[in-house]
Amino acid sequence: MDWTELTINEFQEALSSKNPTPGGGTASAIALGYSASLVGMVANLTIGNEKWLEGWEISNEALNLANKVKKESARLAKEDSDSFDNVMAAFKLPKNTEDEKNLRREEIRNCTLIAAKIPYETAVLGLELLKIMVPLSLLGNGNAISDVGVAALLASAGCKGALFNVEINLNSLPEDYGTEMRKGMETISDECRTISKEIMQNIKDRL
Repeated sequence: MDWTELTINEFQEALSSKNPTPGGGTASAIALGYSASLVGMVANLTIGNEKWLEGWEISNEALNLANKVKKESARLAKEDSDSFDNVMAAFKLPKNTEDEKNLRREEIRNCTLIAAKIPYETAVLGLELLKIMVPLSLLGNGNAISDVGVAALLASAGCKGALFNVEINLNSLPEDYGTEMRKGMETISDECRTISKEIMQNIKDRL
C-alpha cells in the first residue's frame, strides 16, 4: 500500500492498529518525507528573497534534494511494510520435510535481509538530507530557521528509527548476512548525531 495516499488520520489509525504493518520502519520513512517537505519550504522562502541572496545557491541544492527525498521516502515507506509482510509469509511456508524446512529457512533469511536493506536505505537518505541542512541552517531564510530545526529533528528520527529496524532484522540473521550494513550502521548513527548537534547549534545561534 502507498501510505502517502492516506489522510493523516487514516495513516495514524493504521499505525496504531494491532496489525504489524505499517510499523516503525514505515513511520521512519514518512518522518523523513515530512522533513524533506520542510526543507523544501525553507529553500523556497529563501530563493528569490534579496535579503537571503547568499543562501540562494544552497537552497537550490536543498530543494532538488528535498524533492528527491519526498519521492524516495514514499517508496521506502511502502516497501518497508511490504517487506515485513513477505517475512511473515515466509514463516508460514510448509515445513513437513527436510527440503521444505531448508527452503523455508532460506526464504525467511532472504526476506529478512531485504527487510533490513530497505530501512538502511532510509537511514542513508536521512543522513544525506541532514548534511544539506548544515549550510541551509547557516544561510537559509532566518525567519524560517525554526522550521530547519523541526526538519532536522524529523530527519534524525527517521534516520535513527530506520537503523533500529535494520538492527533488529540483522540480529535474527547469521553474521555473514548483511556484512556491509553491519559495518555501516555505527558510522551512520555517529554522523547523524554529530550533524544534528551542529544544526541545532546553528539554529540556536540564529534564533
